Amino acid sequence: MTPRRPPAPWLDAALLAAALLDVWVHVDPGDRIAMACALLGAFALVLRHRLPLLTYLLALPATFVTDSVFATLAALYTLASLSRRRVLLAGCAAVFTVGDTTAWSWPVPEFADPTDAATLITITYSLATATAPVFLGQLVQARRELGLRLTEITEAREHERRLLAQNVLAKERAQLAREMHDVVSHQVSLIAVRAGALQVGNRDPEAKEAAADIRRLAVQTLDELRHMVGVLRAAGSRPTELTPQPLLADLPQLVDGSGIEAELRAELPQELPPAVQRAVYRTVQEALTNIRKHAPGSRAAIRIGQQDGTVHVVVVNSAPQRPALPLPGSHHGLVGLRQRAELLGGSVSAGPTVDGGYELRLEFPAQDAS
Repeated sequence: MTPRRPPAPWLDAALLAAALLDVWVHVDPGDRIAMACALLGAFALVLRHRLPLLTYLLALPATFVTDSVFATLAALYTLASLSRRRVLLAGCAAVFTVGDTTAWSWPVPEFADPTDAATLITITYSLATATAPVFLGQLVQARRELGLRLTEITEAREHERRLLAQNVLAKERAQLAREMHDVVSHQVSLIAVRAGALQVGNRDPEAKEAAADIRRLAVQTLDELRHMVGVLRAAGSRPTELTPQPLLADLPQLVDGSGIEAELRAELPQELPPAVQRAVYRTVQEALTNIRKHAPGSRAAIRIGQQDGTVHVVVVNSAPQRPALPLPGSHHGLVGLRQRAELLGGSVSAGPTVDGGYELRLEFPAQDAS
């Protein structure tokens, strides 16, 4: 786990406190010039982030007249962590070394014999003291830049991953569009053609009416399939208008075209939110589909109303009059209705009735969806 860094204001306050402590320990209060230079260098640290070079220059005089060098070293570290000019940093370290080795003889510097071992040790110590914050600042700068580069690489890889996923999704949609166009549309077209031939060649009125319904539904399905194919093919290239969503005004057409003897009684205001109207429509649509598949020949009663801010949808069918045909299904219809109702803050209940029929009931708030 990476340790958390202290907040910048607290770190600045700690550096200032350490610099003032260094002044209190190493500077004689009676030496006004030395005290002024040391305090100037300490309080200059508040500028180190915005003006690092000026901060170093303000802290540097204390190095020549006192042993208080903490502020100068802190300013040198900040300059090294923010600057890329290595010649400047080397010059600043060299100036610090000169000031630190001549502080005892200021204002008239006296340079000792450079061949003397003690002098060499002092110069080496001062140079190492100046070099350490420079190297540390450069290391922090490199670490910060490396973090930025890693962030950029991570973002680039994430962007590449999203593009790859979109490309795969586009290919899958294109393949699905081809399958729908080549297989499903072809088969539905054959259904429409055969239903048309049956309508023309059959003399039984009920059979002709049933064939006409089959042909009409097949043509409608073909139109929806063509639009879905267009949507799938255009996915990822440009926005595509989707099929208009059904509303309450479309319920009579849905019931009339269901092929079921059904009675619709709807007493709902037309200004209900679109999501509520879609939920009502899909509930009735799913109920009629299930009746047609599982209860052929039965009659249905559809009651839709609103009471105390709650929408009630009840679809009840009588017992089937003939055996149901084994038609394929996904068995997801009621699950989808329950999920839609839960999103709207309502509930769905379904079950058999005492006379052998089936009842589907949906309840949800009238204004909780938009």
